[in-house]
Amino acid sequence: MSAQNSAVEQAADVLRAGGLVALPTETVYGLGANAEDPVAVARIFEVKGRPPSHPLIVHIGGAEQLDDWVEDVPATARVLAEHFWPGPLTLVLRRGRRVPLEATGGLETVAVRVPDHPVALELLAAFGGGVTAPSANRFGSVSPTTAAHVRTELGDAVDFVLDGGACEVGVESTIVDVTGEVPTILRPGGVTREDLEAVLGLPLAVPATSNVRVPGQHPSHYAPRARVVLVEPDEIVQEAARAQEAGRQVGVFLPPALADTPVKAHAVVTVPDAMSAYARGLFGFLRELDEQGCDLIVASLPAEEGLGLAIANRLRRAAGPRTAAG
Repeated sequence: MSAQNSAVEQAADVLRAGGLVALPTETVYGLGANAEDPVAVARIFEVKGRPPSHPLIVHIGGAEQLDDWVEDVPATARVLAEHFWPGPLTLVLRRGRRVPLEATGGLETVAVRVPDHPVALELLAAFGGGVTAPSANRFGSVSPTTAAHVRTELGDAVDFVLDGGACEVGVESTIVDVTGEVPTILRPGGVTREDLEAVLGLPLAVPATSNVRVPGQHPSHYAPRARVVLVEPDEIVQEAARAQEAGRQVGVFLPPALADTPVKAHAVVTVPDAMSAYARGLFGFLRELDEQGCDLIVASLPAEEGLGLAIANRLRRAAGPRTAAG
């Protein structure tokens, strides 16, 4: 048995025993528990400091398992699952009896996806069940994209960390509500709106707020310790200089068009031109500026098309009003 196979088997045993496993996915690292064990699921909320009303995503091993976990699968959901699973797409459907209400925040809907990561799929196959897995971090803080991020933030609160390397996509899955007449994007993510619309042949709304509770909707989310301020791209250099002169330790997300522009700041990250690279590095960049001692991060939003829509969503939440919970 290889070291990786041994680690997967150990992780599966931990899940069976009611423990918590940090597992890699293509989006971010998840904090996993047996989806059918209410006590283990409740422990996720405790470790994260997550409000119990915030539903979790159930990860399953393949689209053929969907009917085991949900009721009334519409044709639209079948089409989306066929095209995008395994992958960074989560579907909201009516809860099946196998899913405890603890995993859905008390809702009669459940969010389900098939992760596109070989280690995650090996774990799901070895475990033989569904795994609830929000991001493996404290509620409201920057999502982890490496095993080291998980260990740093959660430490011994996780029973087993399954290391699958750095996450390829880097932002969470796109969440689509398929319980109504027309599908709705409740959270932009690793599958773009344009890709979804091309498959379905109809425009999809991305409402700023929704009556359907799903992960990632808290006003302050994905937030570093430093405060995040969003300005127009042509205001970044001036805003950074003004804050630095006022005594702040300023970190800057410098757009690629300004890569050669001198910036008066404590630390500077030049963001990639390609949106896929920006998404993959986004949470790491936020952590890097925290680690360099910045107390303010000045950034601008990318064009909200393709993966830029998900990046803009994460930056807006990172810059949202802080509360005691997040």
